[in-house]
Amino acid sequence: MLSRILVSLLLFMVAGFASAQTPYPAKPMRMIIPYPPGGGTDILGRPIAKLLGDKLGQQVLVDNRGGASGMVGAEIAARSPADGYTILMSTSGEVALNVALYPKMSYDPIRDFTPITQVGISPLVLVAHPSLPVKNVNDYVALAKKQPGSISYSSIGSGSAQHMAGEWMRLLTGINIIHVPYKGGGPQMTDLLGGHSPSGFLALPVAAPNIKNNRIRAVGMTSAKRSSAFPEVPTFEESGMPGFEVSQWWAILVPRGTPNDIVTKLHTEVSAIVKTAEMKGRMAELGVDPVGGTPDQLGELVKTEIAKYKKIVADAKITLN
Repeated sequence: MLSRILVSLLLFMVAGFASAQTPYPAKPMRMIIPYPPGGGTDILGRPIAKLLGDKLGQQVLVDNRGGASGMVGAEIAARSPADGYTILMSTSGEVALNVALYPKMSYDPIRDFTPITQVGISPLVLVAHPSLPVKNVNDYVALAKKQPGSISYSSIGSGSAQHMAGEWMRLLTGINIIHVPYKGGGPQMTDLLGGHSPSGFLALPVAAPNIKNNRIRAVGMTSAKRSSAFPEVPTFEESGMPGFEVSQWWAILVPRGTPNDIVTKLHTEVSAIVKTAEMKGRMAELGVDPVGGTPDQLGELVKTEIAKYKKIVADAKITLN
């Protein structure tokens, strides 16, 4: 009887040791991108997924889950097993801006996620179809005042940073423009290029290629300083709106409870990818500044941004339709 117990205990210990030695990752991983293909998050996320898969020796499959200003995909990620096989390529919207706009969310960005690292940051850009006779922000405001209620601007969705920028501009200038939300930057860009949407706020990675080929016109940047990618485009602050700054940033997060060794490994690998010449070059082309940083730094950024957007929403009296 005793020998049988000892054998069972030995087998249990051997199995536990073998399990502990199983290298991570041992199977393909999933990167949830909470927007449709073709948007800024998708454009940045896919090469990171490819390079991360190359580094880890397992494929990182991209899973586009758009809807509700990114909250559909974020909730799926938050409710996924905390085993390191599901990662979220998030924007500032899912983990900061939405908290300021939606009193009830199906997930808590701080409680339900563990930060890995910030990937990059970029201004938004107000663009116009060539048929709209404006070259800069002042032209846009003047035309909107001349034709109240006749100009619409598009965004990637109600409650997004793009929507925030448009409503803030509307309230600061007193212009009457109409918000048209889309389900991501890809569908939004399609209608902008086709002239179905005369203007819109876009993440710079989405807009940059079509600005360069003159299919859309850059009207103004939402950053405090001019973009190095488009130094000829003025900022909103230069155009008479002091303090106007709405940047979009991207980050990698995992479900809360993911083991610390996996968090450390993912942070090490993603941080290294952000610093590669290949990724830096790709980001530079898109007008995105690479960041990196520790999980703690990203966690503090999320808290700071939540407080910032809550103040902007309150001061500008921004509400969702």
